[in-house]
Amino acid sequence: MLQKILALGIGGFIGSNFRYWITFWTQTLFGNKFPHGTLIVNILGCFILGFLTVYGNEITKLSLNTKLLLGTGMMGALTTFSTFSYETINLIRQSDYRLALINVFLNLFVGFTAVLLGFEFAKKI
Repeated sequence: MLQKILALGIGGFIGSNFRYWITFWTQTLFGNKFPHGTLIVNILGCFILGFLTVYGNEITKLSLNTKLLLGTGMMGALTTFSTFSYETINLIRQSDYRLALINVFLNLFVGFTAVLLGFEFAKKI
């Protein structure tokens, strides 16, 4: 039980730090008009989780604690549906409907595509 708690905690620590620093870096590069950071962490998380699903279950057998650390902990803290939803609603409230639609499309379509690419990449290793 303690190992599971530690795996989740360490993964969450790593994922939340990645999320913060990726968001900070993208705001520095691109500004705050569009939520680039959330988009990037969601796509990255989709790809990594897709990869881990195939690689960790079909290619090698990752332990439950490793899956908890990388999948639930790290990817759970890295990706964020709530922030994506909040930022999309803020774009709508600012009457920037075009950017809101672009944000929804990119997060969903590119996210789904990233999961599939993660599956395929894991199968080729």
